[in-house]
Amino acid sequence: MSSEIIDRIQKACDSLRAAQLLLGEGLPDFAMSRAYYTMFYVAEAFLISRDFRFSSHSATISAFGREFIKPKELPVEFHQFLLQAFQSRAIGDYGACGSIEIEEAQIHIERAQKFIDLANNYFQVEPDPDK
Repeated sequence: MSSEIIDRIQKACDSLRAAQLLLGEGLPDFAMSRAYYTMFYVAEAFLISRDFRFSSHSATISAFGREFIKPKELPVEFHQFLLQAFQSRAIGDYGACGSIEIEEAQIHIERAQKFIDLANNYFQVEPDPDK
């Protein structure tokens, strides 16, 4: 497995940790953004494993669905989670302060953890939680 894949998975783990910390500090808009990026980095890791790299989020999300969900290699819920997080992240990043409720951010953080678990199982890696 390439170091680039391991790097993306590690970055996803770091992003999830940041999301949890931000939510704990009562910052759900920012926690939402980090939860989305957790999922996004995992999607990138999957695509890199097939030698795909994209310059836009939309292209990455679309390719993740096309390459891994459509052929039923991964459960469809992961593409749905990524799409929903992408939309919520935009609201959190560009909407008024407090646009994302704590409960919504928590749901996305739980889904982001599922992405990490999926990557760890698929790639048989355990990123360093202290990195």
